[in-house]
Amino acid sequence: MTHPRDSARLRILLDGRPMRVEPGSSVAAALAARSPGNSRVSVSGEKRAAFCGMGVCHECRVLVDGHLRLACQARCHEGMRVDTVLEHGTPPDAPLAQDDAANACDLLIIGAGPAGMSAALAAAPSGRAIVLVDDNAAPGGQIWRDGPGASVPALARRLREQLARYSNITLLGDTRVIGMAGLPGQRALMLENARHGWAQHYGALILCTGARELLLPFPGWTLPGVTGAGGLQALIKAGVRLRGKRIVIAGTGPLLLAAAHAAHRAGARVVRIAEQADWRALLRFGYRLHRWPAKAAQAAALFNPHYRASSHVLEATGDGRVQQVRLRRADGEETIACHRLACGFGLVPNIKLGQMLGCDLDTHAGLQVDDMQQTTVPGIFAAGECTGIGGNERARVQGARAGHAAVGELTQAARLSNDLARWQEFADALRAPFALRAPLLSLARPDTLICRCEDVPQSALAAHQNWTDAKLHTRCGMGACQGRICGAATQALYGWQPLPPRHLLAPARIDTLAAIASSSGNSLD
Repeated sequence: MTHPRDSARLRILLDGRPMRVEPGSSVAAALAARSPGNSRVSVSGEKRAAFCGMGVCHECRVLVDGHLRLACQARCHEGMRVDTVLEHGTPPDAPLAQDDAANACDLLIIGAGPAGMSAALAAAPSGRAIVLVDDNAAPGGQIWRDGPGASVPALARRLREQLARYSNITLLGDTRVIGMAGLPGQRALMLENARHGWAQHYGALILCTGARELLLPFPGWTLPGVTGAGGLQALIKAGVRLRGKRIVIAGTGPLLLAAAHAAHRAGARVVRIAEQADWRALLRFGYRLHRWPAKAAQAAALFNPHYRASSHVLEATGDGRVQQVRLRRADGEETIACHRLACGFGLVPNIKLGQMLGCDLDTHAGLQVDDMQQTTVPGIFAAGECTGIGGNERARVQGARAGHAAVGELTQAARLSNDLARWQEFADALRAPFALRAPLLSLARPDTLICRCEDVPQSALAAHQNWTDAKLHTRCGMGACQGRICGAATQALYGWQPLPPRHLLAPARIDTLAAIASSSGNSLD
């Protein structure tokens, strides 16, 4: 007999076995529901599962209907076939040549989070042809991400409705920037979705690429069930079931409380929140919040009785997936049994695309912008967390200013300066209290993997002096994530500065490269 609830679910095939999932669930959520929850086996034979939850780490790459996809970015649909054995993919479809004239716009905006949505809405009344690109299906970015476990706030819904009213805004969801396209000097980016790839030409460009978590290595961090703190939020929104599960959250920053709140709402038991900052730093930060009453109220609402200061992760252990975590406390150590461990050590700006395009960085490792949000490259603007970590209010103001400036409305852009100054002050207040302390930078043992894609341990990096040397001799940073995880980690651990990407940001399908070569008249030879 079929349960009424089952009839409302989607039926997929996971490694050849039928499975029912909630409509709107991600493939990563489906994988998590199957013990031990892994999506792939690493080069050294370890089981791996979704880690970042937002398309950065590439740990959740699987075959979806024969094509390589990231499970956290792919939504389940009726009859979908998912295979975790990557060697048996079907040949790619024949290249779909694109008409370059049809893939041109006046303003291209990369990232449809708070900054990107605000930029598009500010520029739209000008009548310019605007293309808004995001790797999620719906606009909102990671903070307002859709899914069966998501509760999209009224502000996000209102911004989406406003975007839909403009016929000159084209939203390209489930679409990623792969790299540069066109001939030298041309303004074009290589885009790819689940079906094909193409060269998108533009007049002006606004980068709203957001931020990603800084994820530091420690013993056991590659076990299935260990994720980033933001990754846990993303997986909950995507439909991962946590009811009754014991969750430990560790690291630093306000994101820990937000992740704990999301887990609690999903029915999980949050048994510990380990914050590395001490109470003095936290109280000083709390006192300053009176200048931003909404932020103070939000912090108070999120506070959890299991929150501990001066505490951090030491090790995760388990047989095939995480089962317990060892933590350092101010008065000693504790070991806690858990089903999931989420660790976040702060956020870092997503600057790879900007660097590839030649944009300079500022003193805080964000994209450098002037008082009109223009980068050091003419015609390229940037807004939001890619210019520095500061919250969605700052991102929305910066996005609106960039949108006005990109279409030549400099007076309207200048009017936003006072609002931006207020939220920039909040961004500055975030830095000191949650700065990483030395113990977090020495958690890795010699056998702890630093590069998750190529399984490179810390011992293999000890003899090398910089990122390039390590990359050439150990393959660190040469895997599918292209150094997004280990590059940021080695920068924090050793002070290494990863070189900017030259042409590609992420692995591209052969049919994407062939289609772009065909449309431009170039050869792949």
